[in-house]
Amino acid sequence: MFKKKRCKVKFRKEKPTVKLVINGMEILAYQDETIFQAAERNCINIPHFCYHPRLKVVGACRMCVVEVEGRRNLEASCSTPVKEGQVVYTHSERVIEARRTILELLLANHDLNCPTCKKNLNCKLQEYSTDLMIDEISYVGEMRHNPKDHSSVSIQRDPDKCILCGRCVRVCGDVQTVHAIGQVNRGFYMNVEPPFKHELSESSCINCGQCVVNCPVGALTEHSSIHEFIKELVDKSKTKKHFVVQVAPSIRATLGELFGMPAGTPVTGKLVTALREVGFDMVFDTDLAADITIVEEATEFVKRLKNNDNLPMITTCCPAWIKFGEQFFIDELEHMSSCRSPQAILASLVRTYYAEKKGVDADDIVLVDIMPCTAKKYEIQRPEFAGDVDYVLTTVELAKLIKQFNIDFEDLPDSEFDNPLGISSGAGAIFGRSGGVMEAALRTAADFLTGKDLKKVEYEKVRGLETLKEAEINIAGHKIKVAAVQTLGEARKIMDDIRAGKSPYHFIEIMACYGGCIGGGGQPPLKDDDVLVERAGALNKQDVKMKYRKSHKNPAVLEIYKEYVGEFGGEKAHKLLHTKYSKKDYI
Repeated sequence: MFKKKRCKVKFRKEKPTVKLVINGMEILAYQDETIFQAAERNCINIPHFCYHPRLKVVGACRMCVVEVEGRRNLEASCSTPVKEGQVVYTHSERVIEARRTILELLLANHDLNCPTCKKNLNCKLQEYSTDLMIDEISYVGEMRHNPKDHSSVSIQRDPDKCILCGRCVRVCGDVQTVHAIGQVNRGFYMNVEPPFKHELSESSCINCGQCVVNCPVGALTEHSSIHEFIKELVDKSKTKKHFVVQVAPSIRATLGELFGMPAGTPVTGKLVTALREVGFDMVFDTDLAADITIVEEATEFVKRLKNNDNLPMITTCCPAWIKFGEQFFIDELEHMSSCRSPQAILASLVRTYYAEKKGVDADDIVLVDIMPCTAKKYEIQRPEFAGDVDYVLTTVELAKLIKQFNIDFEDLPDSEFDNPLGISSGAGAIFGRSGGVMEAALRTAADFLTGKDLKKVEYEKVRGLETLKEAEINIAGHKIKVAAVQTLGEARKIMDDIRAGKSPYHFIEIMACYGGCIGGGGQPPLKDDDVLVERAGALNKQDVKMKYRKSHKNPAVLEIYKEYVGEFGGEKAHKLLHTKYSKKDYI
């Protein structure tokens, strides 16, 4: 925990100018850095709970305290600026003793049923307690007890495991601007919960799961459906049920991390094989539905552009964003595309097109969706989609399922997705990262507007981890200004401009999670943003390798329209592939 990690020291374009010494090693820092940031950039690991690079610094947990020569008190490294000539110790005797005391106080008021916790072996409190060799707790007294909250279809709350670091509150309020939870009461009785002692399902929660991603312990976790699914699967031989699974684009770039593989390792083939070994009869690719989403959205966008109707148009693949819009911007919903998400599109086709083609009763199909997102669990409960999908399992849940079936994932051979819903394009693959939906849509919209098969398919200005990415593109005489937005705080700014009539854009992509689906609430824990870069890179590489890189060139998509759906954006397409939105109340 205290030794220097194996990594490369990171520098900005400009040179650092501040010299300081940490643990006897002279390092260079930037004037605007804190001790924590300078140490982390130089691969010196300082334990922490409340700090996160994208959240406001509060210095609440004190786990990151360090000793600075000349200062009487230990300093919180996350909030102490670097100074020329500073001499810092991250693991002196005083520092270690302080951290041990903090940990013992937390453990004294913590539910210690670690083996049954969903975050077991992936918990910061557990990790630091092991590293600091906490083998007994010196403090004994009354413990806080608050009821668990299982009301949400997406997220479970266990207040007895909360360490009050506040990360969930800050990401929900400051980053997502949803304010579904907050810290209430004081001192010993402080707790994190929705306003007015409501349950999470009664709050303004938009199910994005960013609180889950940011929780360092087991206080917030996904609402799991594994046990219900396994119970139905083991009874398969006694019934005539037909088990079908679909896999979202981002999963193939993230699942490997849960089996010890480097971030960004593509595991598509192994993933398909593992799902067959679990017991699924058919394994379909949500990327194909992503291609269909693009065909429909591009058709809708071109029509709106030519008619100057309800611009800007906003993509609607993200269910957390949809609920956010329905709660806070009901007066602007005409800007949303009416197209369903890829998950909902494939579910509709499985229950109709596939069932008819296969000769299977739609009611006998058990459909499971492997998704990166806790909000997808909410989406399948929406009245307009209810009954299409039986279970949603996140990436984390899928890894647990594979391990429970004792499948040696790393040594599995590669397999291909099943037809007729298994062929996809590179455009479908990049759906899993921020800017991917916009880039895929522009590839098709550009061809539709020009009537040509354009060779340029990369739109790199909408790539990257910036929360707002902009581009202006000239297509067939149209100057089209687009934006790709991630996090709902950034989306709120965009929507406020639309409401005020000040938006300069024609087409907008909104994703609730930082990085897009690769940073979703059901994904493996993030060590740093470099992991997101690797995940996005894996999807980009898959795109480049694909035979088809435009959604409307996918032969499987064209066959589905020819056989079943009819024309792009037509009457039957709207019935199967589109939806409507309505106001959602919140407290």
